[in-house]
Amino acid sequence: MNPLTWNDVHTRRTARHGLTAPVSGARSAAGAVGAVTAAGVVRAMCGAHAQVMSAAELSVALRLPGTTRADVRTALWQDRELVKTFGPRGTVHLLPACDLPTWSAALGAVPWVNPFPVGVRLTGTQTEDVVAAIGDALADAALTVDELTDAVVARTGPWAGDLVMPAFQTMWPRWRQVTSRAAHRGALCFGPDRERKVTYTSPRTWVPERGTVESRTALAQLVRWYLHAYGPATPEHFARWLDAPRPWAARLFADLPDELEQVDVEGALGWVVAGDTAPADAAPSGVRLLPYFDAYQVGSHPREQVFPGRAGERALTRGQAGNYPVLLIDGVVAGVWHVRRSGRRLAVTVEPLEPLSARHREQLDDEVERVGVILEASPTLTVGPVAVGPHA
Repeated sequence: MNPLTWNDVHTRRTARHGLTAPVSGARSAAGAVGAVTAAGVVRAMCGAHAQVMSAAELSVALRLPGTTRADVRTALWQDRELVKTFGPRGTVHLLPACDLPTWSAALGAVPWVNPFPVGVRLTGTQTEDVVAAIGDALADAALTVDELTDAVVARTGPWAGDLVMPAFQTMWPRWRQVTSRAAHRGALCFGPDRERKVTYTSPRTWVPERGTVESRTALAQLVRWYLHAYGPATPEHFARWLDAPRPWAARLFADLPDELEQVDVEGALGWVVAGDTAPADAAPSGVRLLPYFDAYQVGSHPREQVFPGRAGERALTRGQAGNYPVLLIDGVVAGVWHVRRSGRRLAVTVEPLEPLSARHREQLDDEVERVGVILEASPTLTVGPVAVGPHA
């Protein structure tokens, strides 16, 4: 068993996330290995959280030198190199379009329990009917939520449109409780906004030559992707990242004895892809500003190693990562930050938890300038307290 240090782990993760060097071996939407692409970056991250699209654009562009948010939008909506859909934990993500069959097969195989109470919850039969209705309605169309509601109700029955789901101080129709499940089953993804309204469309329209992947093969691939980006990690970490049952994740790891290898990190045991045990050549270095829900902070465990000391109190919300944009120094969280936009101007406030060295302050200035380029605006930097609370 090869021992690693936490510095090794932080170095491996930051490099593989494209935070200290360009992602290597990135694959284009066409499948060729070559120049780093948006799809290659998003694959390296195991998906970019996109509930807040501006944050997703920043996450991806930070890892692609010389790009802006407009380039990420082009990769998504014009080149269709990316697809916006429901990914791990049932949350909105950007995923590589060429990998969508694998993601759909893997996510569709994760055990799922409907969390809604009796009287609101769809039955198993109703769930199947709704997923089928969504797939049929979107087969050759891009529909808004209201249009899709009408289409689902017409194909199933009025029960699907009952306003019984509490959501954002309003009530949603019953069918929407399985929106993410329908995405995981390959029936739905996001289409381009129509004015200010979200639309959904069929993944088969987005990725016409998608093919199919057997679920066991897809789950094994997802474990490999995850461990390459976030390893060493445990089945419990994988289950938390995926929002899956821990016993199921433990069995999945146990079923891959020839593909995984256990390593020791200063007394803590974790798993990596077999053979991927080399220590880092150097300690992690550099300052980065990661936006809301950036994949690095959400997927990296143990939390106390990534959010040490005061960082855990300041940048986590009940143990959950991602609700604050974070200042990353040498691979660990060292503060929070916030950006306020006004036209073409950005007011960036960074709250370090410890005084910055002269080198780190210079790197922070460079990082703020990079954020300004990505967001296509002129930034100013204030180092001081961030008064804005966590994102919901």
